[in-house]
Amino acid sequence: MTDAQERFRNIRLQEEYDTYDPKGHCTMVLPFLRKRSKIIEIVAARDIVFALAQSGVCAAFSRETNQRICFLNVTPDEVIRSLFYNKNNDSLITVSVYASDNFSSLKCRSTRIEYIRRGQPDAGFALFESESLKWPGFVEFDDVNGKVLTYSAQDSPGIMLLILTKSSGCVPLEILSIEDGTVLKSFNHLLHRNKKVDFIEQFNEKLLVKQENENLQILDVRNFDLTEVSRTEFMTPSAFIFLYENQLFLTFRNRTVAVWNFRGELVTSFEDHLLWHPDCNTNNIYITSDQDLIISYCKADSDDPLSEGNGSINISNILTGKCLAKIKASNSFPNENECGQNSKKHRHASRIRSTAAEALEDITALFYDEERNEIYTGNRHGLVHVWSN
Repeated sequence: MTDAQERFRNIRLQEEYDTYDPKGHCTMVLPFLRKRSKIIEIVAARDIVFALAQSGVCAAFSRETNQRICFLNVTPDEVIRSLFYNKNNDSLITVSVYASDNFSSLKCRSTRIEYIRRGQPDAGFALFESESLKWPGFVEFDDVNGKVLTYSAQDSPGIMLLILTKSSGCVPLEILSIEDGTVLKSFNHLLHRNKKVDFIEQFNEKLLVKQENENLQILDVRNFDLTEVSRTEFMTPSAFIFLYENQLFLTFRNRTVAVWNFRGELVTSFEDHLLWHPDCNTNNIYITSDQDLIISYCKADSDDPLSEGNGSINISNILTGKCLAKIKASNSFPNENECGQNSKKHRHASRIRSTAAEALEDITALFYDEERNEIYTGNRHGLVHVWSN
């Protein structure tokens, strides 16, 4: 805990990148690609920061030169929808739709980081070409198992839990092998009649089922042991994150975060971690690889004179709920020598136009680079800010 406090103690606003470039966007044939747009996703790998705007434009920036390397949109009509860093072969996977295809199907491309560093985003190759990923098809990346799950609407599903059409009083469920699709277990789960299903989630061998105004049910599919949690203790969350290292799961509801175990017990309530966005935008949340820290964009202290209109970046211990550090406007003034243009290393860097307070306004995406100990945030203006010590 002390180590984490020291790591984040002196983090300040150090650099600013802009994904919007009128000259760079002039080759884009789609009008909305040429407009300034908010950042929806940030990924960092090998000293490169990738920022994806809601418009579908994706830019790569170098942390060594503090310059934009390139845009990842290979064709003028490409709209990038999501990013995934594949650490197994040091490549970035982009998921895109295209105007020439009427935006009707997802196309995936893998590009090695070294090619992007050279400014060659077109040196990648297509993935899953045999799959028909037209709506309602989808692609999901499973970082834990190093797998990609695709649902080809014309062929077969590649998912772990298959929820079949609800019949009277029960819902048929099948658990499939992620390797070859073999049905490992098939069973019916009893439901309360005339009550809508709030969610069915599967985490390894545990199945979580919640119906409207009913208790949470935790079913062990190996032996069918059933645990119930009172509906007054566990209310339907808006999102989950499964902590596979600790066999726990996070729930998000009404800007609050809680940690539960699979015995239905509340493990942690956070003392100072009220999320800024009420709808739980998980792009504004980062869980460290050891799953011991959560970094989120939160509501700032009401007694902070510079906090009006902006939030703070809070770093909390997941197992204790303690707030270890907080980046807020009043303690985030940049070091002029580090972010100015006098330093030889930063001679190409553009001057930071935003104040720390402005950089903490309406953050729309957040990422923590654990190797560099840097936090990257994006906002509604398409700007990316680097917070570092």
